[in-house]
Amino acid sequence: MGDEIKHLHATYNDIHKIIKDTADKIAVFKPTLLVAIGLGFFPARVLRTFLRDSSTRKSVPIQAIGLSLYEPLPGTTAEQIGTEVIRTQWLGPDPGKVLLGKRVVIVDEVDDTRKTLQYALKELQKDVEKELQTHPESEREANRVEFAVFVVHNKLKPKLGVLPPDIPYFAGAEVGDVWLDYPWEAADIEEHDRLAAEEKNTGGWWT
Repeated sequence: MGDEIKHLHATYNDIHKIIKDTADKIAVFKPTLLVAIGLGFFPARVLRTFLRDSSTRKSVPIQAIGLSLYEPLPGTTAEQIGTEVIRTQWLGPDPGKVLLGKRVVIVDEVDDTRKTLQYALKELQKDVEKELQTHPESEREANRVEFAVFVVHNKLKPKLGVLPPDIPYFAGAEVGDVWLDYPWEAADIEEHDRLAAEEKNTGGWWT
């Protein structure tokens, strides 16, 4: 029983409320682009609703990248799963051009080991630096990119990845080291919501 995996079922309403409650803090960063990592696209889309400029009704655009740490993919070995971040989708042939001059929030649903977030940030920063080198030195400072990170859930556990201390980091909610079950992964959404309600009634695994 001591080794039993503890589950936490988050509902769409739970996630929506967490994002709404965090959006004002993220708005202070003044994002001009959201970059969603895989399943972080759903939280990014909800976040965009709360970042919309009420005076102009303009929305912050969303781009998506695909990274896999735990999912078995064609050509990957058993040793790579859970240890190596695999890139499956990126920002097209000229990613630096997409990012240049933007204030970018990288969005993911969960900060588990932090390896995926570290990889995403480092690779996007490399793309920016590569693109900046094609511009006159006098234009580079004005076109630099500011990055921030937003996750719906941060697991309170030792991290294997590292984010620079000067990168703004926003976590909607903090949880223990549990298995997070998200509604977009549920085959039976009614059963998912039932389990979520049961966890809340019994105290669940929320910290």
